Amino acid sequence: MIQRSGGQGGMPKLLQAVMDSLHHPDLRRKLLFTFGILVVFRLAAHIPLPGVDVGALRETLDAIPALAMLDLFAGGAMRNLSIVAVGIFPYITASIIMQLMVPVIPRLQMLSREGEGGRNKLKQYTLWLTVPMAMLSGYGQLVLFSRPMAAGVPAAISVGLYGELLLPTISMVLSLTAGTMLLVWLGERITESGIGNGISIIIFGGIVAGMPEQIGRTYVVAELWGVMMLLLMLGALALLIVFVTEGHRRIPVQYSKSTFRGGRVYRQSGGTHIPLRVNSAGMIPVIFAFAVIMFPATIATWFANPPGVDPNFANWIIDNFTAGGDFWWAYYSFLFLLVLGFTFFYTIITFEQQNIPETLQKQGAFIPGIRPGRSTAEYVNGVLMRITWGGAIFLGFVAITPVIGQWMAGVPLHEPVMIIGGVGLLIVVGVVLDTMRQMEAQLLMRHYEGFIK
Repeated sequence: MIQRSGGQGGMPKLLQAVMDSLHHPDLRRKLLFTFGILVVFRLAAHIPLPGVDVGALRETLDAIPALAMLDLFAGGAMRNLSIVAVGIFPYITASIIMQLMVPVIPRLQMLSREGEGGRNKLKQYTLWLTVPMAMLSGYGQLVLFSRPMAAGVPAAISVGLYGELLLPTISMVLSLTAGTMLLVWLGERITESGIGNGISIIIFGGIVAGMPEQIGRTYVVAELWGVMMLLLMLGALALLIVFVTEGHRRIPVQYSKSTFRGGRVYRQSGGTHIPLRVNSAGMIPVIFAFAVIMFPATIATWFANPPGVDPNFANWIIDNFTAGGDFWWAYYSFLFLLVLGFTFFYTIITFEQQNIPETLQKQGAFIPGIRPGRSTAEYVNGVLMRITWGGAIFLGFVAITPVIGQWMAGVPLHEPVMIIGGVGLLIVVGVVLDTMRQMEAQLLMRHYEGFIK
């Protein structure tokens, strides 16, 4: 086994760490396996459902910016209406629902405290919930694309629950559901045999695959200087994401332990800390907020009158309360407030599940100057709420970066060139950091220097 204490010949540490990973057979196998799964995912994203007018489909997507978030999690597969067009979003939604139900339902709360067996049972429930949600999402997409949504754009597909359209519709819904479950299965294979969190890696692959198209669309609308301004803003945003994601508050913890020597009891004391992250909620609040704010426009598309017919209230919602509508300022203000609210809500839910004060008390640990029990819980909650303000404002800023980026690039708001650029970058950076940590752990186990110093 090769060991080293520094770079060779001035080679950057990151590049050297990558070379070390490729030299070790086990790590090389994990990296190649992860890459192979991503290749399978991208191949599946190009297998379209039968009977789809791809040209009309893409024009429909360009006409409805509200579908950009769904296309993000589908990795661009929605533009071909492939078998994985629904993407991993139903599984993410099911996971969020299960996390919110655990503190509410006593049976689920008991399972969450039963160790590995209980977590596996909750995971099984999540998979069961994913199936009906994928079926509903798949049928909703088919119904949406079966309507002409813009002037001169025909319907992309024909569906129905009656007559000769019944069996084709059922087969397409089942195909889309099977595609979602395939992505979930591929993600689990990455988690078990590859590097990183599988579901996050699948989302990461979809976002990265769609970046060239976004950059090209921006170049067409904003020309070269607009692309440069947009890339400059995204670079600065990436640094900010890393800074906030890695930021945490350390709460000192003291503990005492007893050892027996020669029939006598000796007490020894030690110290550690509880790291409370500034952004402990991750990207979940942003996803929640986008799902809520897009819901009215998405539902309105089902009831809007087609082009050439007098518009109704549903058409008004689509034309006004969207990212590129007349009330774009209200849209982004409401989105910012939603992110703030969901950040605090999700942080409180996850923190209560961890039950840190009770765990400290059981281990005989305490925070210096704070009495165990209720006082400890109040102190930790107070610190968590104060630092969460920083994480909440940061996530709210990330959510509204599309309007800031398009303003800097001189792109009109109705052009969907950067609908979810900040959210996508947040996911990409988060996945990269998490994968780097796992690579770091693997390398340190084998006595190499890792990525992070």
